[in-house]
Amino acid sequence: MTSIHKASSVALLVLMTSLAAMPAAFAQASAPQPAPQAAPAQPAHTLPEADRQAIIQYNLTDDNFNRLVAATKEARAQNIKPSESAVDPSKVHSLDDLAGQVTASDPRIGPLIKKNGFTPREFLLVNLAISNAAMAIQARSNPEQAKYIDQSKVNAANVAFVESHRQQIADLMKQAQQ
Repeated sequence: MTSIHKASSVALLVLMTSLAAMPAAFAQASAPQPAPQAAPAQPAHTLPEADRQAIIQYNLTDDNFNRLVAATKEARAQNIKPSESAVDPSKVHSLDDLAGQVTASDPRIGPLIKKNGFTPREFLLVNLAISNAAMAIQARSNPEQAKYIDQSKVNAANVAFVESHRQQIADLMKQAQQ
């Protein structure tokens, strides 16, 4: 799976399955995880440097996290399901391209995102920030995965945020699996 597919899948799955696309370390800390094939949830090699920096520098807050949780719950209530085939990596040259394809995959996603105060780009950024932080946390206890995490591209504030919201994230994942 290409990094573009990973990023789009993360964005779709986080919205549609209550953060279930995040590493299983939050649900099953002892379960071994396969090593990723690319950098953590970042479509790094095909995006402009400005977009790569936007991913790294995006800061999670209680506000954007709570809005994501609300959007996730609404998506589940509306039975919005992800489709990994909705994104064509050959047409993704920026975060905006990727966000556009994610929102175009189901006509209900755009209005849902907007209702919760996100632009498609910010919606994608908050998902990528959570996923990157979760993968960085997981890499701490998984030496094989740690080989794939470039610590210079990890936002330490987001790692701390995800750690402080660990139980809420685990609860959301548990709900998504029911």
